[in-house]
Amino acid sequence: MIAEAIRRLEVRGAPLIGVSAAYGLALAAHAGDNIESAAAELRATRPTAVNLAWALDRCLTAIHDLRDPSEIRERMTTEAIAIHEEDIAANLRMGDHGAALLLEGSRVLTHCNAGALATGGYGTALGVIQTAYATGRIRHVYVDETRPLLQGARLTAWELLRANIPCTVIVDSAAGSCMRRGLIDAVITGADRIAANGDVANKVGTYQIAVLARENGIPFYVAAPTSTIDLALASGDEIPIEERSPDEVTAFRSERIAPDGIGAGNPAFDMTPKAYVTAIITENGVARSPFVESLARQFAQKVPARG
Repeated sequence: MIAEAIRRLEVRGAPLIGVSAAYGLALAAHAGDNIESAAAELRATRPTAVNLAWALDRCLTAIHDLRDPSEIRERMTTEAIAIHEEDIAANLRMGDHGAALLLEGSRVLTHCNAGALATGGYGTALGVIQTAYATGRIRHVYVDETRPLLQGARLTAWELLRANIPCTVIVDSAAGSCMRRGLIDAVITGADRIAANGDVANKVGTYQIAVLARENGIPFYVAAPTSTIDLALASGDEIPIEERSPDEVTAFRSERIAPDGIGAGNPAFDMTPKAYVTAIITENGVARSPFVESLARQFAQKVPARG
């Protein structure tokens, strides 16, 4: 059930995928299912978001020395709850660290959805935006619609409206012109996997926004928990990019929008090279170039208490 929800994007967002996978494994334990088989099924659902494998490995490590089914159920449930609670705490810390990077009254652009709907709660990129708005550092948010599934127009805009944060939805292809017109002071996105060198995989369309931001002298920030950092990958060229069904491009909610018989490419993510990333915001602080060193330090730290 959880695996299918992740596969169908009913559960989406790298941190939330990790949290959901942990709960899925706990449910498997309570149902008396084979834990290894359940973990393998969950692991195969989405290849790009590293939080999925991170959460599963953490849960399996937590029970590796247990044999009693009741102890396994209890330990698995405790670990899933801990992963969930730690993600919320990490989001709040990211909000504090990221807000401090912005000038008072900034106008920011965000891509896709990286709020409470994509995390354990509060949000990564949207968590930074919420904290920054509450402290007067953001006055307006531009939201890319985020084709082909419109997560920005449908989800991010909804979250911002509920938080009473002024926002405007724009088509993805308008980002560059908005930058050139001086409407955007910073870009903040989430991430699904970050390589050791600082290359970032995120929702497709992120790369071109980062390039446009660099061309227009606008900082490009990435907000993600340390569970999204994959130190095992030297660069973003090693990150697997999920290719989804062409139907997501040629139709929307079962309504055909392209001619029958036309082919369509549908990579769910793209990779933004480190050269275009101004800084990476984690729960442990702000990492800057050289990212090989700064991300390793971020990954090694424990989450500090939120003061």
